[in-house]
Amino acid sequence: MTIGQLGGVQNGMNKLAIRTVDQAAVETMNAATQAPAWSWLPDEAPLAMPVQSLEAPTVVAQATPATSPHAVALRRLTLLAGTVVLTALSAITPFYLYARKGWDGTEMVAFGLFMVLITAISCWFVSGLMGLFVMLRGKDQADLAFSPHPALPRTRTALLMPLYNEDARASFARLTQIDASLARLGAADAFDIFVLSDSTKEEAAAAELSVFQSFRQSAGCKVYYRRRLQNTERKVGNLSDWIRRFGAAYENMIVLDADSTMAGETLLRMVDAMERNPGVGLIQTAPVIIKARTVFARVSQYSVRLYGRVAAAGLAYWTGSESSYWGHNAIIRTRAFADCCGLPHLKGRKPFGGHILSHDVVEAALLRRAGWAVHVTAALEGSWEETPPSITDFIRRDHRWFQGNLQHLGLITAKGLSPMSRLQLLMGCMAYLSSPLWLASLMTGLFIQMFYPVDWSSFFYILNPQFTPFMLASFLSGVLLIGPKFMGAALVLSRPAERRAFGGRRAIARGMVAEIALSAILAPILMVANTKAFIQILSGHDAGWTAQQRDADGLAWSDAFRAMRWQMIAGVGFVAPLCVRPDLATWFAPIVLPLLLAAPISVWTSRVRSGDALAKKGFLVTPAQDGVSVNPAVLHTPRSPLRAVAGGVLAPVAAPAMVPARAPEL
Repeated sequence: MTIGQLGGVQNGMNKLAIRTVDQAAVETMNAATQAPAWSWLPDEAPLAMPVQSLEAPTVVAQATPATSPHAVALRRLTLLAGTVVLTALSAITPFYLYARKGWDGTEMVAFGLFMVLITAISCWFVSGLMGLFVMLRGKDQADLAFSPHPALPRTRTALLMPLYNEDARASFARLTQIDASLARLGAADAFDIFVLSDSTKEEAAAAELSVFQSFRQSAGCKVYYRRRLQNTERKVGNLSDWIRRFGAAYENMIVLDADSTMAGETLLRMVDAMERNPGVGLIQTAPVIIKARTVFARVSQYSVRLYGRVAAAGLAYWTGSESSYWGHNAIIRTRAFADCCGLPHLKGRKPFGGHILSHDVVEAALLRRAGWAVHVTAALEGSWEETPPSITDFIRRDHRWFQGNLQHLGLITAKGLSPMSRLQLLMGCMAYLSSPLWLASLMTGLFIQMFYPVDWSSFFYILNPQFTPFMLASFLSGVLLIGPKFMGAALVLSRPAERRAFGGRRAIARGMVAEIALSAILAPILMVANTKAFIQILSGHDAGWTAQQRDADGLAWSDAFRAMRWQMIAGVGFVAPLCVRPDLATWFAPIVLPLLLAAPISVWTSRVRSGDALAKKGFLVTPAQDGVSVNPAVLHTPRSPLRAVAGGVLAPVAAPAMVPARAPEL
């Protein structure tokens, strides 16, 4: 199908045919995407978006947002106190071991690395405890008081889905699900959908145009499509272009990723919260992972689904109205974003200079600097995303995020930012720097042990456990690491409906064992991958911008050995000193064995067949979710499905009528 034939599609195409286009068709499409007849866009409503200064801000708001919790200072003090206490308790043993014979330079380095890592772990443990406390009390909606039955929106909202060489059918299918959910609630007229293409591959752009034509004919919302031929500033530039051209027509915008889906009920509750709280600039939901099939994806899905809400609720509890933004599945006040989130270019060369890659946290900080409230909420179900199917795809995506987060090291001192914004920039950096710090800590500790004689009692400690300082340190570190997982499980077990949705107590126990074991196996592999990325970034290597892999089945053995070669080299590097101190092999086995077996592990965890086999045996079972609507049987707070009634008020309807059995095919 040539691009010239697409003109007739507007009058009645109901079948999709995506075929390879020849060069002449490509040239025609390039011209067509710039012409009004091919843009499918509304009348422009320009909105100024000035570039902000990180050195001399024009406005730094001092007022506290109205939605800020009254006791937020006490919450933060509690977080600080808990972190200090747990860090101090964890530091007693290594301090005693290093200090008993005097400190040398290597021991000081080892202790310093340990303190950095254990402080971060302690902070997240205390934050998780806060999240569990909030959710067990049913106070997860306290700050914004989301309405279970919101009125129809009084304002217009744009749903924005940026695309970059994505699978057009899959992306538009997700939009079709969102559109159908809004239509069933009688709210489609309040939302416009924009597909903002940055695709550089002509076959991807042709597919988008073709699928778009079918979608717009049946959609309840108004649907628009725009393709940029110059991908300036990547996603940031894509969204900024839309704001500057059309932003004035919309009070709010909801940013989606190509793999995002949201329930209509959730969208309405977000818009309602924005209308009732004019000082709120952004509300970030906590999306959960759906449609996972491979072992790797199922591990991620189970972890986020069971434990993620506790972490998000804890973060929301102590950050209050100074929280964060994760770049998608969030609602943003358009004018507020335009006024204060025009991102400047960073000084210097890539990878630290140039345009800001991990823009979301920076945008949240700029919103807060200008006086707008920024909230994360774990209270809203019905926010979904998908995850890379294999560890190699995950590593490829993480490399780009790592580079973006390292840029934040230079932004922490930006003028006018609130202390909470600075802390979250630092925490984002630590999320990735923890990998090279962990590897450095392991190597330093092993180096120190080379100067001590072989002690076979440590090799057999599992068969004959005895209380030793090492045992105490290991136990406490283990509690801090996996404690949040048990918090998430405790929350689910306390809610009968959710407990049944997860398959019952035994299924939850099996799932936790599988998730903890598999996460422990994957952790050293990701540690080396992030350390490699760190070295590449420091050496000036730019991660670039590639399309994400969202659906695959199986990794070829040749690709696995090539991708995992540095993990296996690192494993051999650990084996060499262990030949000198074989008594430490038991301690280092959980690190070394996954590295040596990284290639077969990556192949096995990338297969759908292996993931399905685990699920059939009752491992990693999560509640059935289709990415279309909220299942009220799973929710803690009563939130019935909604429909529009006279007077613009939403009322409950029967759940089976809420969503189709399957998504409409495109």
